[in-house]
Amino acid sequence: MAVGTRGAVTLGSGPIRVVHGLGEAASTGRSLAVWKSDDSSGSVPSTPERERCMSEIIAGVEIPETPTVAEVTRFIGGTTSPLLYHHSRRVFLFGSIHARALGLAPDPELLYTAALFHDAGLLTPFSDTEQRFELDGADHARAFLLTRGFSSQAAEVVWNAIALHTTPGIPGRMGPEVAATSLGVLTDAIGLGLDHLDPGLVGEITAAHPRGDFKNEFLQTFYEGLKHRPDTTYGTVNADILRHFVPGFHPTSMVERITDSPWSA
Repeated sequence: MAVGTRGAVTLGSGPIRVVHGLGEAASTGRSLAVWKSDDSSGSVPSTPERERCMSEIIAGVEIPETPTVAEVTRFIGGTTSPLLYHHSRRVFLFGSIHARALGLAPDPELLYTAALFHDAGLLTPFSDTEQRFELDGADHARAFLLTRGFSSQAAEVVWNAIALHTTPGIPGRMGPEVAATSLGVLTDAIGLGLDHLDPGLVGEITAAHPRGDFKNEFLQTFYEGLKHRPDTTYGTVNADILRHFVPGFHPTSMVERITDSPWSA
């Protein structure tokens, strides 16, 4: 096991910082190898480009050079959208930069897998179950890793990172992969901590993975992925998306659940 720092990560007006604690990061211990892709989708690098860039470094962050990472790249690039592919890669890069600054030591392969799968549940073929989209992505990522020889512990780390990435307050008190995934999401989605990052590094990341019309397209993607299962947004930030797009949408509140329960008092 590789020992790394973890604890409560706070996001106030100043730089992101670690408050306390020590923990462990899962380590796979597998040998490195380059995996070759036959995918020619325009949303991700073509075969020769991907073979060359599997050892690429973006903004000082090295993309893990393992067969699993290469397969995740091909799979997510071929089954999601360019918007989510580029967003997910930026999440890995931003999460890695935050982790380094905080003294966290996430397993790069597990962090990459979590970042690439974290929003997959918004799209088919991942969203075929009536549950929170975060659970869709988490379930698929865990199955993906288990069928490729990863330990149940490593797969559970990735499951937690994805399942909790929209839950405020909790990821920063968990392991480094969970915390780093959440920080990467928060930076790329709402700009949290962006003003404390080196502008040159940010520019290098957005040059490699352009944002385009990210704000509008990202919200639309969320809406499309949630509109057919509105009840799954209960108690989450996802309800805000439907409230914005669906006129008259009224998510059931916890107050209503209590007052309307079958109990007499």
